[in-house]
Amino acid sequence: MPMEIKYGTRFRKNYKEADRHIKTAFEQTLELFFYQQDHPSLRNHALRGKFVGYRSINVTDDVRAIFKVTQTGKKTIIIFHMLGTHEQLYKK
Repeated sequence: MPMEIKYGTRFRKNYKEADRHIKTAFEQTLELFFYQQDHPSLRNHALRGKFVGYRSINVTDDVRAIFKVTQTGKKTIIIFHMLGTHEQLYKK
């Protein structure tokens, strides 16, 4: 099934502000995610609470990428919305 990856405004800002090692880690994670979304190292899981409807994958031990999956016809669209440490993303 065809898949398209997009980036929301907040994700673009988070990515732009991230240091080089986080950017590199995200690019490597994205490549793995594209071919094997359920790879154990990604810890791909649904979120709850204020993030219900979103999913999260691990980029590093502490950095997460939050995304949403939608279907348009036969195409799956993945939109990354946020990138940051666990604390940055989930703080109250």
